[in-house]
Amino acid sequence: MVSLAALWENGLETSDNEKRGVDMVDKAELEAQYEETRLIIEELLEDGSDPDALYAIEHHFSADNFELLEKAAVEAFKLGYEVTDAEELEVENGVTLMCCDVISESALNAELIDAQVEQLMKLAEKLGINYDGWGTYFEDPDAEYDDEDEDGEEGGERFH
Repeated sequence: MVSLAALWENGLETSDNEKRGVDMVDKAELEAQYEETRLIIEELLEDGSDPDALYAIEHHFSADNFELLEKAAVEAFKLGYEVTDAEELEVENGVTLMCCDVISESALNAELIDAQVEQLMKLAEKLGINYDGWGTYFEDPDAEYDDEDEDGEEGGERFH
């Protein structure tokens, strides 16, 4: 899983290439993602999710070109993220997109998640794919997790 140190080492240093990456990301879109991060965290905590748990943060990528999505997946993996297999998703008007999730394990820390969002938005912009936000699952503070199903989810969890 990606760590804060890896984010700074691999994606948030201020080399010339990184400065260009920041400039490429739409500032309004980035601010909207930051606001969404705070709303997701607020909703989870209001619903009673465990504030001290580690969460699987699932960032969503999509593209109409499999090769570009694959390049993004490889780059995200090199940055320390876990990446799911690509899946087809049919959207409006019969258009088919290729999608995958880029996953990290994190506390519900807005600044850390913001750093991941910015890093992955820059990657998506650089490769010409879509960054479609992130989500995670409710973590019951009273649950005792022994056996997880093959997706790593317990029954009854809610996705945010």
